[in-house]
Amino acid sequence: MPFLKNFAPAIIVACSCFAAPSAHAIDAVVTPLMTKSLADFPGKELAMITVEYPPGAIDPVHRHNAHGFIYVLEGSIIMQVKGGKEVTLRPGQTFYEGPNDVHIVGKNASRTAPAKFLVLFVKQEGAPILTVEQ
Repeated sequence: MPFLKNFAPAIIVACSCFAAPSAHAIDAVVTPLMTKSLADFPGKELAMITVEYPPGAIDPVHRHNAHGFIYVLEGSIIMQVKGGKEVTLRPGQTFYEGPNDVHIVGKNASRTAPAKFLVLFVKQEGAPILTVEQ
């Protein structure tokens, strides 16, 4: 599937960088759903993914260089961007990350139950979805 090439770097980073405080890697399951060029916005595309956090999963500090719209499907997640408040989100709640935001907290709120969310990104065509901050 040609659209998967746009997700490959993000999937590799996302699946290899989620870790619990014990430093034992916990992989998130990132499922690409679609990408679509936005003809009305030359050079931009929409990317849609789902992310499933196993219990205790934690994101590395990262950025998306995109507009990111998150919708929680199952479980609860904790999100925070630099300069913003930490929020706990449950099914039906949403979160936004801008292209200049650094995502400093992203994790499953539970150590016993999984969480799942849908993400829509509006980004430069062909750009990676996720960049880990050093």
